[in-house]
Amino acid sequence: MKKSFYLFILSSVLFLNCQKQYSQSTNTVSPEIFANKIEKTAQAQILDVRTAEEFNAEHLFNAKNIDWLGTEFDAKSATLDKNKDVFVYCRSGARSKKACARLKELGFTSIYELDGGFIRWSTDGHASTKE
Repeated sequence: MKKSFYLFILSSVLFLNCQKQYSQSTNTVSPEIFANKIEKTAQAQILDVRTAEEFNAEHLFNAKNIDWLGTEFDAKSATLDKNKDVFVYCRSGARSKKACARLKELGFTSIYELDGGFIRWSTDGHASTKE
């Protein structure tokens, strides 16, 4: 009985520790915080994970397009610095969540995800670049 109890405690501690590590490396933030963090970060790595068509229509200034739905996400992400902040967004937040999880698996240490994606960014009145 004692072994089961200690095993349960150990498993719980490990699980909670893993959850804590995830929340420390991926931060879903409002457009206001996202914009402020980018502004304060020298040579910010801004990653737009939408399709090329969506990116070409309009995107954040200095963003790099790496299509989450494409076949080269991992290879193209390897061109980014894993030890610097990376700022990730998509249209509404679904693709960026998946992309952030993958970036974490690839070893990125500090990831900021735009809550609500480009839609919320635009409706909150933030500037973008049109091609």
